[in-house]
Amino acid sequence: MQAIKNPAMKQLSGANRAALPGQIAPALTTLVKAPPAGDEWIHEVKYDGYRTLCRIDTGAVRMYSRNAKDWTDKFGAIVGEAKQLDLKSAWLDGEVCAVDEKGRSNFQALQHALAGGTENLVYFVFDLMYLDGFDLTNVALTERKRVLRTVLGDRGTVIRNSPDVSGSGAGVFRQACEMGLEGIISKQAGSTYGAGLRTRNWVKVKCSLRQEIVIGGFTDPQANRTGFGALLLGVYDEGQLKYAGKVGTGFDDRMLARLRAKLARLEQKEPPFVDPPRGYAAKGVHWVAPKLVAEVEFTEWSEGGALRHPSFLGLREDKRATDVVTDVGIDRCNDL
Repeated sequence: MQAIKNPAMKQLSGANRAALPGQIAPALTTLVKAPPAGDEWIHEVKYDGYRTLCRIDTGAVRMYSRNAKDWTDKFGAIVGEAKQLDLKSAWLDGEVCAVDEKGRSNFQALQHALAGGTENLVYFVFDLMYLDGFDLTNVALTERKRVLRTVLGDRGTVIRNSPDVSGSGAGVFRQACEMGLEGIISKQAGSTYGAGLRTRNWVKVKCSLRQEIVIGGFTDPQANRTGFGALLLGVYDEGQLKYAGKVGTGFDDRMLARLRAKLARLEQKEPPFVDPPRGYAAKGVHWVAPKLVAEVEFTEWSEGGALRHPSFLGLREDKRATDVVTDVGIDRCNDL
């Protein structure tokens, strides 16, 4: 992959000479209900994959999850192409995805790829935090993206620049939903990179409600079903795991078998929830240690704090169970 000659870092306002960091925590987004208006916002696709940071150091490439797990061995094709970039040292931020025939990222396809082969995965890169001896986290987003486009070029096969649009937030969001995408990420054009911070400089808007959720139990399969019947779910609130209902749809046979094997190793006698279902609602339930995190799509939260009509999308191997809380965000963008 031939990259274009790197620009002069000294000319970038906010760029500082620095040693290559061993780790950088990813900047985080805040959930909002509507995209912000104004030309000072840049809008990106909200990919349906795994947030992944890439560290390049004189030909050595490492890939890290958002919780700093080393996933280099999972992404061989991406690592191979990253080694061909004309970069002495860098930190890239992006999303690893499985892409369908319409060019959309598909989370369940990513799950199957991680369980089998990952040759067809794509790394969509949307930010550059460090390059060839310079820390760029205090450089404005528009400038970081300009440099990123320069160093990556446009000929990548598995490493690609993530496209973005300036302004027209409502229109970009509407088009994303019409295309069946998860949503959009909107970022202030002049914002710096808030490593490890969740701020209102980066916000996300979803086309449908989705939630990361902790698995705390399962029921036996019925009729012709194999593996299990439904998963019992929960979210953490002030350090306590609270019950949030069950999900019994969205699984294919491969996921039923794979997940049942994982659940068997985590079974325990006592429920992990502080408010577990009782009586008939708990009949035949197998409790498990709260180690696994799933992602579900649903219609709304009930007044009692349960998910309505949830559907399973996949496991989140990049997320710690204790980090899972209700993703409610803020109500409006009027004052962004």
